[in-house]
Amino acid sequence: MPASQANPAAAISWPRWIARALWAVAGGLIRSLLLLWATLAIFFSNLPWPWARLLLAALFFCFSLWVLWWSRTPRMRLTLAALFVAVVGWWITIAPSHDRNWRPEVAVMPRAIIEGDRVRILGYRNFEYRSRDDFTVRYEERDVSLSDIVGVDFYISYWALGPVGHTFVSFVLDDGPPVCISIETRPEVGESFDPLASLFKQFELIYVVGDERDIVGVRANHRNEDVFLYRIQTSPESARRLFEVYLERINELADQAEWYHLLSNSCTINIVRYANAIGRTGGFELRHLLNGLVDQYLYASGRLDTTYPFEELRRRSHINEAAAAAKDDPDFSARIRASLPGMQR
Repeated sequence: MPASQANPAAAISWPRWIARALWAVAGGLIRSLLLLWATLAIFFSNLPWPWARLLLAALFFCFSLWVLWWSRTPRMRLTLAALFVAVVGWWITIAPSHDRNWRPEVAVMPRAIIEGDRVRILGYRNFEYRSRDDFTVRYEERDVSLSDIVGVDFYISYWALGPVGHTFVSFVLDDGPPVCISIETRPEVGESFDPLASLFKQFELIYVVGDERDIVGVRANHRNEDVFLYRIQTSPESARRLFEVYLERINELADQAEWYHLLSNSCTINIVRYANAIGRTGGFELRHLLNGLVDQYLYASGRLDTTYPFEELRRRSHINEAAAAAKDDPDFSARIRASLPGMQR
C-alpha cells in the first residue's frame, strides 16, 4: 500500500509545511526590508551630526536584530514597533527646502512666465566653462514662442557605459537654438550624487533649463561623459504640449520644493510620466529604470529613426567628437546635429 494511503495525515502535512515555510520566508524578508529601511532612514536623517546618525542607526539595527530573531518577547516586539512608528513619523516631517547653501550650478531655480504664445524663462543657465569646476556663472532670461517649437531631441549621458545613465531633452525651435531641460538633483556645496542617498530625502529636485553649450557641453567636454543625441519621432503639436507640461512642472517646483527620488521622481521616470500626459501609449518598462538602455526601448517602439539598424544609429548618435570641435561656438547646437540621423528638417 502506498505511504500516502497508509497515512493520509502525512500527505496533507506536506502542503501545509511548504505553505508555512513560504510564509516564514516571506515574513522574514518583509521584516528584513523594514529593518533595513528604518536603519537607513535614521542614517540619512536630518540630524546635523554624522556621528549621531551613525550611532542611532547602529543601535536601532542591533536592537531590532535581537528582538526579531532572539528575544521574541511580546514586550520587546511592542517596543520595536513603537520605535519603528517613531522613525516613520520623524521621516514624514523631513521637508524639502529652497533655502540651502546650493552649488552655483543649481543655485537659481528657473521659472516660466507664460503669456499666450510667449514664454519668458527666468534662470536660464548659460555658464562659460573652462574646466569641470572652473566656470563663469551666468543666468539669463530667454524668450520663446510656443509656436516656434517643432520637435524634441533626447539625450543619454553616461558616467560609464552601461545600464544606467542620465537622460534629458531639448526642445527644437524653428528659429533659434534649442531649449535644453535636464531633471537633476539639487546638491548643496560639498555634496555629490549618491544613488542610495537619493532614496532617503538627501537631494532636492531641480529642472535645469539652459543653453546646450552649457548643459550638454559640460558633460561631453569637461566631465568626460559619453553623450548620445537622438531625434524623437513626434509631431510639432505633441512637442509643444510636452513643453507646456515641463513649464507647468518648472513653476510648481519654483513654488514648492520637492525631493528627488531615484525610483519615483527622477529624470527618466518623469520624462515618461510627461509623455504619458500628452498621450503616450504603453505601460511600465524595466528600461525606464535601467535608463542607459532606454534608447533601445525608444527604437523598438518606433520613437527613433529606424532607417539604420539600432547599433548603427547609436554609433552615429555619439556626439562627443562634434561637441569637442564645437566647444564654445555660438552654433554649438547646429554643429553637434550636423551629421546625425533624422536631424535634417
